[in-house]
Amino acid sequence: MIVNYLSLSVILFCLGLLGVISRRNVFTVFMSIELMLNAANLMFVAVARLHESMDGHVLALMVMAVAAAEAALALAVVILLHKHKGNLDTNVFSLLRG
Repeated sequence: MIVNYLSLSVILFCLGLLGVISRRNVFTVFMSIELMLNAANLMFVAVARLHESMDGHVLALMVMAVAAAEAALALAVVILLHKHKGNLDTNVFSLLRG
C-alpha cells in the first residue's frame, strides 16, 4: 500500500518538475511548484502512516504554510509585474535584478 502512495508522489513530483522546466507562463510555473509541494506532502503523510508517527503530518502542515506564504507573495509580485509589463512570461522577472 505504501508503494502506491510513494509511486503517486514520485509521479506528481515529476509532473511538477516537468511543468517548471518546460513552461514559460508564470502561473503555470506556480501551479507546477504547488504540485511538487503536494507530492512532498503526500510522501510525508504516507511515511508517517507507515511508521505510525505524527512527524510527517507536522511536516506536511509546515509545507502547506510555506506554500501558502509563497503563493501570496509570488502572486503579488506577478500581478505588479503584469501591470508594469503587460505579459506573464518568465522573462519579466529579469526586471527584478536591479
